[in-house]
Amino acid sequence: MTERRVPVRDDLRALEGYHSAQIPAEVRLNTNESPYPPPAAWSADLAGALATVDWRRYPDRAATDLRAAIAAWHGVDVANVFAANGSNEVLQTLLLTYAGSGRSVMTFEPTYQLHSHLARTSGARVVEVERRSDFTLDVDDAARRVAEVGPAITFLCSPNNPTGMVEAPETLRRLLAVVPGLLVVDEAYAQFADWSALDVVGEDRPLVVVRTMSKTWSLAALRLGYLVGPTWLVADLERVVLPYHLDSAKQIAGRLALDHVAEMDERVKLIVAERERLVEKLDALPLDVFPSGANFVLFRPRSMGGHEVWQALVDRGVLVRDCSRWPRLDGCLRVTVGTPEEDDRFLDALRAVVGTVRT
Repeated sequence: MTERRVPVRDDLRALEGYHSAQIPAEVRLNTNESPYPPPAAWSADLAGALATVDWRRYPDRAATDLRAAIAAWHGVDVANVFAANGSNEVLQTLLLTYAGSGRSVMTFEPTYQLHSHLARTSGARVVEVERRSDFTLDVDDAARRVAEVGPAITFLCSPNNPTGMVEAPETLRRLLAVVPGLLVVDEAYAQFADWSALDVVGEDRPLVVVRTMSKTWSLAALRLGYLVGPTWLVADLERVVLPYHLDSAKQIAGRLALDHVAEMDERVKLIVAERERLVEKLDALPLDVFPSGANFVLFRPRSMGGHEVWQALVDRGVLVRDCSRWPRLDGCLRVTVGTPEEDDRFLDALRAVVGTVRT
């Protein structure tokens, strides 16, 4: 039978999907997940709550209880909170609402690849501004490019993925002063850093902060994200998002997670301390190690190719993220902070591959 395919949109024909290689490995440190499971008390609470759900009814379309819990945690009004299926759907809804055909979106590269990917699928033109060779952002150049291009949305990722670097508060203020459209600060890893843009959000500023519950909350399987922004923006997003997009189980699970903030804070402290230990050990090897305020570390082997090192680690049962062939990240690998035992396995394997003498 002859296939009768429907052609993809012309502007998407060359687009590749966003994927992370998932291959068997004893130690998986490639997707920035939490090394620890959620609290046992949360699991018990969730099991009890799910038994009371009336599954024949649609979920609360406004996700009122979940949004109220998030709002109370951040000290804002429920009307300032928008929740969706992972931070990716939050980003997609922002782009569908404020970008699209005939508008431009600006990113500072290298950064989270899904920003430009989702922007292109929305039909927007993507303008990529280059960071310096050390991955820091030239704020003067960034502000000049924003003024020249006039993007509908400007993305600032802090801590930046995959580099791990935290943007300075002054960078945020400079960009906010010149953006003609919306400034989206992606804070997927904010709890691991020493400052957040949440305090800058206000009704008089075109600024939103996007968060996820995948990392610090140990809930990557839940796929729940949210943003905090002006009430007018949240109202705009509600006109665009699909009806009943958040199921009842997800709303309950996210709300119950916020009963365990203390446990989350303790896990963050453990991961930050382990990150510093990991960086110290990496610094003793023949690597270029980049500063990180996240739950991962970017590094570049000096005497071997990055992909060669990645494959050698896989052969030893350790999986990290291979960024070595990504634009602007030649030779780089990214390792998620795991448990001390997982990180020791990684370090032992890495020493066996690249040697122990720093050059």
